[in-house]
Amino acid sequence: MKTKTLVLGASPNPERYSHLAVNMLRSHGKDVVAVGPKPGRIADIDIQAGMPDTPDIDTVTLYLGPANQPAYADAILALKPRRIIFNPGTENPELETRAAQNGVQALRACTLVLLSTGQY
Repeated sequence: MKTKTLVLGASPNPERYSHLAVNMLRSHGKDVVAVGPKPGRIADIDIQAGMPDTPDIDTVTLYLGPANQPAYADAILALKPRRIIFNPGTENPELETRAAQNGVQALRACTLVLLSTGQY
């Protein structure tokens, strides 16, 4: 069963939304894989430089702007997640269309709000 959330664009900077998302996901008991451009840690999670080769990613939540997404698009879709959450500022109609064509739900939403309101 797919259970993990991949936070793409994770940052060790505590002021970044991706950092807050990792912490909030963990506080809600979610397994998290963090991928970002800079190495570091968020609580007990190491930030990986490259995409993981793991089959159990349920959700990819994006914290990368559309200009930085093409380098990851194929790898995201190869994970076959159930859904991709396009957080505010990450909306990308091209990737959303590709996701839908691959049976992946593309959701324009805020991970923090979804978690806070019990909709995650």
